[in-house]
Amino acid sequence: MDKQNSSVRRYIAQRADLVGAIRLPNNTFTKNAGTKVTSDILFLQKRENMTDIMPDWINLDTDKNGIVMNKYFVDNPNMILGKMEMDTMQYGREDSTCKAYEGLELEDLLNEAVEDIKAQIEDFEVGDIEEEEVNSIPADPNVKNLSYTLVDGKIYFRENSIMIEQNLPITTTSRIKGMIELRETVRNLIELQTDDFPDENIKSVQAKLNRQYDDFVRKYGLINSRGNRLAFEEDSSYYLLCSLEVLDSDGKFLRKADMFSKRTIKAYKEITSVDTANEALIVSLSEKATVDLEYMSKLSNKTQEELISELAGAIYKVPMEDGKYETADEYLSGNVREKLKLAESLVETHPEFKINVESLKKVQPEDLTATEIGIRLGATWIPPEIIDQFMYELLETSNQAKWDIKTKFSEFNSQWYITHKNYDYRNVKVNKTYGTNRLNAYEIIERTLNLKDIKIFDTITNAEGKKESVFNARETAIAQARQEEIKQAFQDWVWKDQERRESLVRLYNDRFNSIRPREYDGSHLNFVGMNPEIKLRIHQQNAIAHILYGKNTLLAHEVGAGKTFEMVAGAMESKRLGLCNKSLFVVPNHIVEQFASEFLRVISISKYYGCNKKRFCNS
Repeated sequence: MDKQNSSVRRYIAQRADLVGAIRLPNNTFTKNAGTKVTSDILFLQKRENMTDIMPDWINLDTDKNGIVMNKYFVDNPNMILGKMEMDTMQYGREDSTCKAYEGLELEDLLNEAVEDIKAQIEDFEVGDIEEEEVNSIPADPNVKNLSYTLVDGKIYFRENSIMIEQNLPITTTSRIKGMIELRETVRNLIELQTDDFPDENIKSVQAKLNRQYDDFVRKYGLINSRGNRLAFEEDSSYYLLCSLEVLDSDGKFLRKADMFSKRTIKAYKEITSVDTANEALIVSLSEKATVDLEYMSKLSNKTQEELISELAGAIYKVPMEDGKYETADEYLSGNVREKLKLAESLVETHPEFKINVESLKKVQPEDLTATEIGIRLGATWIPPEIIDQFMYELLETSNQAKWDIKTKFSEFNSQWYITHKNYDYRNVKVNKTYGTNRLNAYEIIERTLNLKDIKIFDTITNAEGKKESVFNARETAIAQARQEEIKQAFQDWVWKDQERRESLVRLYNDRFNSIRPREYDGSHLNFVGMNPEIKLRIHQQNAIAHILYGKNTLLAHEVGAGKTFEMVAGAMESKRLGLCNKSLFVVPNHIVEQFASEFLRVISISKYYGCNKKRFCNS
């Protein structure tokens, strides 16, 4: 309501009347959201018709205290349930805020404000509406959703389960019929290339496509022209047809696409037999995206036992998963310390895991030493009993107090707590040496564990009789000095004991130095359906393998390294290999088709604006 830019208020005012508004104090949602923010409740009544006459509430005004706010609140101060003041926000920015009245319940104020809102709901009579007859028929399953089609010479548009007849101008109808013919020929050509038909069949359909395209352009202009876009844009295949034309950066026609004269799709060729176990593994990864021993056995005419024996070191049996095998790059990566522990626990009863143990030992990350490990008071991986030892030794806690004063860590909110912090109140080191008059040492340690800077505030009564907090610089400086002494004491203490040193080093390495990154190899991928003239580089093939097998992938190459082709090829291969139900593209086919159409549209836009336009690249 108080934004300098009134565009949103104008948009609302055109469509609705403001019946009333209530401004809530900035602490209304503190308990729920954990933040202080001034909020408004708006009561709007929808207009029957839009209007260009703007009411006063779209403007800002200044109240008697010089605070700029919405004119509605300036004219109706009773609807502000707090005191408007200027306050310092984040990064030192000054802005107005509504502070709550002390001693007054928000619920009571809100009920009073609601009573002041007056509105009336008028009866609305709906006149007779002449229903336009809509001719529709059940959808033809051979017609793709969101597409135009011809039925008995009439144009229909399919939307889900029905096809609706279109009443369009003659010229528009002619354009649509022409593009329907082009669409069917393009799809036919794609199918022929995908199924690897002979060249004579491909050339015959290419000749037909050339004739149809030339005839269409002669009558109606380029497919990318405004008239054709307006006529056919609703069809999900429109941007597929747009890709038939190669345009320059100014949107002018350069040439026909390669589809008119070349094969643009790499056909699928099934491999039915191989000579070696290694070749069988490569085909299995290419066609199944996994180690499928049964499939590999059919390809190579070898038994599964023979394959396992010949591929020892290239594939590994996965413990606790019945009959599952993984390639070396997958099995010998990830948390290799946990994998080694599991394999070692099973090797006595299952000797086949001996090779797992031997191979995992070779890839274990080298242990970091104590001098290479950064540790500080508050690190969440340190066991609470270590913190207890430090406190007891530093503060010379009595045996009796040790029973009550304990360190605890909550996994739910990652917070440290020290119980009964005031129990050891007679201890000089707690109150003087490492504590202050305002905070004892246990309280300072607790704040340090939670990585909080210490600040001391005094509560005073101001001239208006209200209590407020005032920063105490002297007490804060003393407490912060004690905090630094405790931090340094912990650094000097933590590695001193040899047994504790070894325990912490082992814990750190097991928890944080246990991951071996996987190296992905995409050299075996076939990329069925790709244009044969596209040659992916090695890093692109490996990135696509990462997309297929890695479940979550960041393509962080530099500009121009080919991320777009990686994403498109990854989507195509994941669908071909049936990985759509394995966390990669979990979407229905018609959504995939819509994405493909939208992607082609984006590509055409990029060609129009030029790939060096930063605005487009960012979008």
